[in-house]
Amino acid sequence: MRLDEDIHNYYEHLVLDKIQTLGFSQSKTADFLADLTCLVLNQLPPRYIRFEVDMAFYLPMSERRQMEMNVSHAISNVVKYLETHPKSDDTE
Repeated sequence: MRLDEDIHNYYEHLVLDKIQTLGFSQSKTADFLADLTCLVLNQLPPRYIRFEVDMAFYLPMSERRQMEMNVSHAISNVVKYLETHPKSDDTE
């Protein structure tokens, strides 16, 4: 077993999916996206899994919705922060 390949934080998928849905991948720099992802994940509790199917099968819909709301809220907060504290290389 390789921990770096077999185990991951389920929130990573939720965050990356939401960033894609919001269109940030097309409108922001790679540095902005990396900062956004790290800062958002740091605001969320880790939820480690081995297999995606485990979460799909065992996670109640109410908990899934709460996780998605947590991701949306964290992204909103971090985007506001990054837009008010831009690094010189993040400007478009």
